[in-house]
Amino acid sequence: MTEDFLLELRCEEIPARMQEKARTDLASLFGERLKSLNLPFERIESYATPRRLALIVRGVAATTLAMSEERKGPRADAPAQAIEGFLRSTGLTRDQLVERDMGKAGQVLFAVIDRPGVVAGSVLASAATHVIHNFPWPKSMRWGAASSSTESLRWVRPLQGIIALLGDKLVPVEVAGVKSGVQTMGHRFHHPGAITIGSAADYIEKLRACHVIVDGAERRAIIAVGAKMAATKAGLTLVEDEGLLYENAGLTEWPVPLLGRFDPEFLSVPPEVIQLTARVNQKYFVCRDAAGKLANAFVCTANIDASDGGAKIVEGNQKVLAARLSDARFFYETDLKRRLEDLQPKLEKIVFHEKLGTVADKVERVAKLARWLVEEGIIPLPSGEGRGPLASAREKGEGDALSSDPHPSATSSLPPSPDGRGNLANLAERTARLAKADLVTGMVGEFPELQGLMGGYYAAAQGEDPAVAEAIRDHYKPVGQGDDVPTAPVTVAVALAERIDTLAQFFANDMKPTGSKDPFALRRAALSLLQIIFENNLRVRIFGVFTRQMDPAQARLREIVSDEIVGFLIDRLKVQQKEAGVRHDLIDAVFALGGEDDLVRLLARVHALQAFVNTEDGKNLLAGYKRAANILKKENFVIPAKAGISGDGAGQEPQDFSLSYTPENEEAALIQALDSAAPLADAAIAREDFEGAMAALATLRAPIDAFFDKVMVNEPGKREHRLALLARMRDAVHKVADFSRIEG
Repeated sequence: MTEDFLLELRCEEIPARMQEKARTDLASLFGERLKSLNLPFERIESYATPRRLALIVRGVAATTLAMSEERKGPRADAPAQAIEGFLRSTGLTRDQLVERDMGKAGQVLFAVIDRPGVVAGSVLASAATHVIHNFPWPKSMRWGAASSSTESLRWVRPLQGIIALLGDKLVPVEVAGVKSGVQTMGHRFHHPGAITIGSAADYIEKLRACHVIVDGAERRAIIAVGAKMAATKAGLTLVEDEGLLYENAGLTEWPVPLLGRFDPEFLSVPPEVIQLTARVNQKYFVCRDAAGKLANAFVCTANIDASDGGAKIVEGNQKVLAARLSDARFFYETDLKRRLEDLQPKLEKIVFHEKLGTVADKVERVAKLARWLVEEGIIPLPSGEGRGPLASAREKGEGDALSSDPHPSATSSLPPSPDGRGNLANLAERTARLAKADLVTGMVGEFPELQGLMGGYYAAAQGEDPAVAEAIRDHYKPVGQGDDVPTAPVTVAVALAERIDTLAQFFANDMKPTGSKDPFALRRAALSLLQIIFENNLRVRIFGVFTRQMDPAQARLREIVSDEIVGFLIDRLKVQQKEAGVRHDLIDAVFALGGEDDLVRLLARVHALQAFVNTEDGKNLLAGYKRAANILKKENFVIPAKAGISGDGAGQEPQDFSLSYTPENEEAALIQALDSAAPLADAAIAREDFEGAMAALATLRAPIDAFFDKVMVNEPGKREHRLALLARMRDAVHKVADFSRIEG
């Protein structure tokens, strides 16, 4: 026979942000405790409201499972005192012990103790006490006279009542002077008196009758539907907000959504400011009109079913919101009186990091880098103006920063006008110099979440080029998974420069992420940089760019740190591409070639390689490669200067086979296949046709299979020639990827 167990922990108001996790923690901890105590049950349901945590354990067994415990004791011929001590510890007599032959240890005594099941009530009381004392609140407090001791109970807010019922029977629990009972409290206003709970079966419905909905999911549904209906009734559309939905549900036990209005004059303030003011300060939803613009309406959530339909509640909320919006409008209008460039000197007083200088220092670095990225052709010109040829930064002494051959899809046949690229460079530098100025505005001081966005509004209001205003607004993007990635050239230049400088400076000053610690969000910066590069198909040799962005006086450090950053980016690339189904070992295989830091080209190679290794030709070539590589490794073979394996030499002196060695048919076929495939693969790689390179390598499959089937590599007098042939095959494959890094 099983019964249901109810536990309610009632206290003063639990912060809304903590309730959902507390609910799941309560169920998890209680379930784990019952399992450790061997008390069977079916499932656990948990609930949270602003004033209570509760759980119902369904199908609790009457007793714990019976257990048999075995303890090893002393040897059978041990001194009497040792045996007597063991008997006292087990509660058994000498004739109840079991002797077992333990080989070299001789005859050893064992105690087998059968423990009967324990009644569920005492186990549940023990579990409840344990969970209350060990609950993982992110913040908690002590209270009352007992709080003078650090040993007193800590809880999120003062604990006021406990219900513990197994079926209809009270389970005695006492914690910090609070004893379990059968009474709880209803809604603070609708039913402030005590409620007697008979069992878990009537708990939820009795509280509902007293205007308390214990299920958070049900409260969220009521708010979501009610708010949407209120907006629709007014001819508006609710702006849905899941986070706000959870917060409102965590603030109410009997939610009642109500529509209110504010003065239309406040709509002169940017809509994001209004929405943030309503959301952060007042926990209100906002609405849009039929045209999709922000409407002068909001939805608040009352915790009472008012007799006047909520008119007084709406009136009070309208007054409070009006005061908040008046403050926001004041900040906005005050900020508009100052131009962004006039605010720049204040950035010199804001420390970006003690080792990296001020925000003004960062602005200077980013502005120069953004201009350089445009001038070097890394950033494409706006559509219609063409990208133009990519200059070699290595030739200009700036490091190998650019691809030697632009990707065809990213290059226009029309050369850009010098004015077009020069103008873009000017706009990028101008944006970078103004982008951080809004950090010292009143609005961003009040709402840090609006940095960048407000700068865009202020730039537009003061007559900056629209591209500059847009780039200031968006240069922080993408800020997370699913966020928009900028594609406008000016924005791309500044956003890219921002991430490059951040990574370069923190790595150069030995402040890179370690383990799970990443205090400066460098992993997020790296992922954002990758998103920008791939979304815009930017052909940049990233090693050279990072090298350029560091102190020129520390040449060796620049190279070491740049290598570290590129490796770090490759690790982030593996994380990013995992969701797309790209194998991490294939990224390693391409990166291991060395010198491949054009990430767009690297990923194109990886995609082609993944498609190839999934084919039969690819699988068989990989198997043949690994067999060849293992033989070469075992033999510790280094290809000699005159191996006699090629007619064109691939950098070696030609040699006539007839003078020293006549290859067998399978060897000749492999030599001929290599003579044909290697140049085709090289040419395909040069034009970035990686699928073509894989197709060329695929022709090696049959010859290498036949070679291993028919030819004995270590045949005397022929061993060196055959090992050299395998080395040539290995090297041909390595031009596409390091196949030794491929798993499987």
